[in-house]
Amino acid sequence: MRRPTRRQALLAATVAGAGLAAGGVPELIRLVRPDARPGKKPAPHTRPSAAGRPPRRDPGYAHGSPRALRRPVHSLRDLTPAAPPNTVALTIDDGPHPRWTPMMLDLLAEHQVPATFSLIAGEVAEYPKLVERIVAAGHQVCDHTVTHPLNLPGLGAGQIKEEIGGAHDRIAQASGVAPRYFRAPGGNWSAQVMDTAAEHGMICIDWEVDPRDWARPGTTSITRSMLGSKAGDIILCHDGGGDRSETIQALRTVLPALKQRGLTFVAL
Repeated sequence: MRRPTRRQALLAATVAGAGLAAGGVPELIRLVRPDARPGKKPAPHTRPSAAGRPPRRDPGYAHGSPRALRRPVHSLRDLTPAAPPNTVALTIDDGPHPRWTPMMLDLLAEHQVPATFSLIAGEVAEYPKLVERIVAAGHQVCDHTVTHPLNLPGLGAGQIKEEIGGAHDRIAQASGVAPRYFRAPGGNWSAQVMDTAAEHGMICIDWEVDPRDWARPGTTSITRSMLGSKAGDIILCHDGGGDRSETIQALRTVLPALKQRGLTFVAL
């Protein structure tokens, strides 16, 4: 038998000292990312982005929490890379409304669909019993400001804090549940808006599917848009801010159709 060279003996001693990971790879080596270089910071993990959107940093590389992201999340995989497969999240904005919210709750109960309600605190103060009903039915609540200002990023710092923090506190008081999520009216974001939401422990939520039901484009248009939802999507619709009969009618078709395709609805 040939005696090992000095280099081979040294390598064997190093591997033995480090310990072997599964598959015979030294644990010390396995933990080093392949793009790491001496004196070079490893490149962040990103996903391809939709047109006009910045690359999405994987939440797993943002200090371990979506709250550390510098942008709102658009999909369930933004919230956690290990999101259950074949799931979608229905989010319902601008309520509670005395007519449309009860109809929405009845429809969701009929199809056993959990949802996330983005609540306007001004409406919460008017209809606290509806907020209690939302929570009692097992739905999630989300902060959608006090007065729904579409120019939220353009307000003064004090106004932004009141719109976000004030709504957070009023929703928590009415529902008994502190909101974990915040959605900016119209999806209008700024660093200050996101920082203020983070100060209250909330994750900023956007969407992937927008049927523009707030504009009342017709039941057929709303239905077609929502039927285009795919696994991982956050879907936007409304139960407040106007006549939502088209939205209710569209969901009567959309909810069972998406479930028949094998998609499961989850609250955020």
